[in-house]
Amino acid sequence: MNSDAPIQCPLCAKDRTQPYHRDNVRDYLSCDNCTLVFVPPGQHLSAADEKAYYDLHDNQIDDPGYRRFLDRLFQPLSARLAPKACGLDVGCGPGPLLSIMFEEAGHSVAVYDPYYAPDGTVLSEPYDFITLSEVVEHMAKPGADLDRLWTLLKSGGWLGIMTKRVRDAEAFRTWHYITDPTHVCFFSEATFLWLADRWSLMGVPATLFIEGDDVVLIKKG
Repeated sequence: MNSDAPIQCPLCAKDRTQPYHRDNVRDYLSCDNCTLVFVPPGQHLSAADEKAYYDLHDNQIDDPGYRRFLDRLFQPLSARLAPKACGLDVGCGPGPLLSIMFEEAGHSVAVYDPYYAPDGTVLSEPYDFITLSEVVEHMAKPGADLDRLWTLLKSGGWLGIMTKRVRDAEAFRTWHYITDPTHVCFFSEATFLWLADRWSLMGVPATLFIEGDDVVLIKKG
């Protein structure tokens, strides 16, 4: 990076950011306010290159291993849902298995993905639950995107997020998660606590539940 001017955090919009790590490809900054670690916008892939990278993924809806992977989010969230809940799966990809799993459990689920299911009309409906499996780390503007999804949740609704979490700077240096060029935002437990506190201050309580190493649930109200 050539400029010493602080770069605004894409989650909290503060300019209290500083260098966190640098590898042979990218820089990583940390925010002193919300603790998000992120890649500067100028080092993100283009939309075309990002889509090309996603097309290399081979997540098949009939793959039992993929189902077991999604179970880490599905099981704790489904256990908290009322019967016949209405949900939204964001970032579903070309194989929307998570939505199928919730439908098998008796719920109705809409899907949205900017590349594979780009019908934006689903982003104006109220939902009992919203899921983001391996999605938030790809968000260039997580503050705006997550705020929008939070407004779609009904009172008593659930936001379910699966993403690997930052532990510390030493572990970050050798973390496989940062080698994916489409991963640009990295959340820690402290970041999710900040997010829940921020939403609570907006008027409706947000309660954070940590479910294992890579799943968090946030209840609205």
